Amino acid sequence: MTNEAHPITVEVVRNAIVAYADEMANALSKAAYNMMIYEVRDYCCGLIDTQARMISQNRGGLPIFLADLGVAVADGIERYGVDGFAPGDVVVMNQGAVCGQHLNNVVVYSPCFHGSELVGFAANRAHWVDIGGMHQGFGSSNTTDIYAEGLQIRSLKIFEAGKRNETLWQIIRDNVRYPDASLGDLRAQIASCQLGARRYAELVARYGRATVEACIAKVWDQAELAARRVVDEIPDGTYEAESFLDNDGRNLGKPLRVKVKVLVRGSTMTVDFSDMNPQVSSPLNSGRSGGIAAARVAFKAITSPDLDVNEGCFRPLEVVLPEGTMLSAKPPAALGRWSIALPTVIDTILKALSPAVPHLVPAAHKGDMGGCSFFGFRPDGTRFLLMNIFGGGWGGRPNEDGESASVSVCQGDVRNTPVELQEIKYPVLIDRHAFRIDSGGAGRTRGGFGLEVAYRLLQSCRANINCERTIDPPWGLHGGGPAATNDAIIRRADGTEQHVLKGTEVEINAGDVVTFLTAGGGGFGHPHERPREAVARDIAEGVVSKAAAMKDYGVDLKV
Repeated sequence: MTNEAHPITVEVVRNAIVAYADEMANALSKAAYNMMIYEVRDYCCGLIDTQARMISQNRGGLPIFLADLGVAVADGIERYGVDGFAPGDVVVMNQGAVCGQHLNNVVVYSPCFHGSELVGFAANRAHWVDIGGMHQGFGSSNTTDIYAEGLQIRSLKIFEAGKRNETLWQIIRDNVRYPDASLGDLRAQIASCQLGARRYAELVARYGRATVEACIAKVWDQAELAARRVVDEIPDGTYEAESFLDNDGRNLGKPLRVKVKVLVRGSTMTVDFSDMNPQVSSPLNSGRSGGIAAARVAFKAITSPDLDVNEGCFRPLEVVLPEGTMLSAKPPAALGRWSIALPTVIDTILKALSPAVPHLVPAAHKGDMGGCSFFGFRPDGTRFLLMNIFGGGWGGRPNEDGESASVSVCQGDVRNTPVELQEIKYPVLIDRHAFRIDSGGAGRTRGGFGLEVAYRLLQSCRANINCERTIDPPWGLHGGGPAATNDAIIRRADGTEQHVLKGTEVEINAGDVVTFLTAGGGGFGHPHERPREAVARDIAEGVVSKAAAMKDYGVDLKV
């Protein structure tokens, strides 16, 4: 067999490995117990080779998981050795020092064998509804180290040669608040991985390991070449930008600087985080995988947004990330809000590159990982935890308005939980779910609109609320205006109102209404260059007020 794979076989393998990851994702979403997986789709599935490199990832998988399925598998290989796996093994992993994320994001993977030969791994990561710890739900700012945030499991075999580890199973059951949901999700993850391992073994059996791996190498080489061609067209230079997060959730008057430097040299791009804000005492940190993932998402958005994800896409990218920043926090840093900074980091990388590639970079988008959590006890004593995510506006683009009501660039194809399901399963009514008027930044192409989502609570409970980027709004580019920022308002049953930007376990009473106002996207180009008919259409559709049209666009429609 030669090292050069036949082009037709390459195409068969290229599509097969992605189809297997997609099939894993479908199996996971259909079998999962909690809505963060089966509705929101907060997960990622993929195939990993025996050197812990990414063979493929499901389409729509979370972009911020681009850096660390392989990291989790590499830890298991280091623990057991390549020869330390057997058919029927299943490994579970969420250890903060390795994965660099909040502990709810649990990785499960299974080895894939062809005969007696290990040929790869099938892996997934999914958001469990609870992993123990001091607080539940999204967004506690009260923890200061990882040990307060829940149960850590580092590369342990939950199944060994097909036999379940009952001790580990019981430890998990005894340390989470919703064991039926969490263990149900674990079973779904296991089934997904076993399916992926079986499919990949079938591919290897059909073509032989050498041919399959030659095809994968060719796919990687092609992805690398496509990315390098784009980078090579960017003028060589050093590009810098900065932005600010509100605070770390504990020291409320101290903004956090996001500073990036992007170096382009020939067909190689380097993202340098040396000047990033140091790690903080709150959970607004990530491990190295967070910083690497942010750089990878920005890089892929510029170079190969339409190609499937694999190891080759990122060969032209180098990341400088010193230890001890908020994107590379040293253990035992708290990581519970690990993802909050990443949309802003990605926007800032793109902002740095905007002068060099103005035709590729939009204005800033909503800039947060917006969501909510309400939790408490039902009258029968059982627990409930409502978790949901919110969309917002994306930035105006060179030739098109920004998208509205869309999740962040970090979140891929995740979705909000349907209103009907929330009202069926939880003690809430959703009074309003609508575009937020005048929230998009003005521009020749305007920013997309945020949302107004109002929850009426039918019983007393608690909430975690985290609004980010309320000081440094989503910015415009090339003369475009900034967008509205995030906000949350609690309207008490007695008629009083309270703005809450960050709060952990906020007391909510029956009859209170909590309204979330999500940010829009920044505008692109000067607003006075926007066609009058486009402004008139926005007014007619009720998303831009007449007052804003006059103020921002200089358009006075006598209607």
